[in-house]
Amino acid sequence: MTDDEQKRIFSKNLNFYISQSGKQQKEVARDLEISATTFNTWCVGKIMPRMGKVQKIADYFNIGKSDLLDDKTTMSGRRRKKGVLIPVLGTVPAGIPVEAIEDILDWEEITEDMAATGEFFALKIKGHSMEPKIGDGDIVIVRIQSDVDSGSIVIARIGNDEEVTCKKLLKNKDGVTFVPFNPSYEALYYTNEQIHTLPVMIMGKVIELRSKFE
Repeated sequence: MTDDEQKRIFSKNLNFYISQSGKQQKEVARDLEISATTFNTWCVGKIMPRMGKVQKIADYFNIGKSDLLDDKTTMSGRRRKKGVLIPVLGTVPAGIPVEAIEDILDWEEITEDMAATGEFFALKIKGHSMEPKIGDGDIVIVRIQSDVDSGSIVIARIGNDEEVTCKKLLKNKDGVTFVPFNPSYEALYYTNEQIHTLPVMIMGKVIELRSKFE
């Protein structure tokens, strides 16, 4: 097994047990007295911790060290397809790469085939402007890209706010329009000049919707 494969397996298992615990990544890091930044590198599969730290994590979750190191193929009695875990975010702070964001709400799994097409994150939708298709609290899977075709559903930031918006993007030669699905909300139009001065930034294209039912 290569080092990259071991990192991927460890990060997948670690994120599974974090999810099972009902805690956020930063809470587990605090409990283990490990810096949030270091712990995040383990969660995203960038770095593999030393075996002493692996044992400490295993003890914390009351599991065996092998539960973190072995490639588990079953969960709840069912076969698990190979996949890649991506973080679910509530916001995307300006100027911070997605992989460096520590305030992660949860994790979603995408297929390896999808992951091979680019870099992804998931976003928890806030508000009702995209209803009925996309509701408040739904999760969208987003491929990071700064340009998309007209008619795509995008995640965009207007100005320097940390909050981002999910809208359908329409382009014309004079600017862009962000269109909500909910007719109770107004479309937002920005000229080419405003795109550069505000600025208006496309964070990525929405590839998939995962609705949540309570």
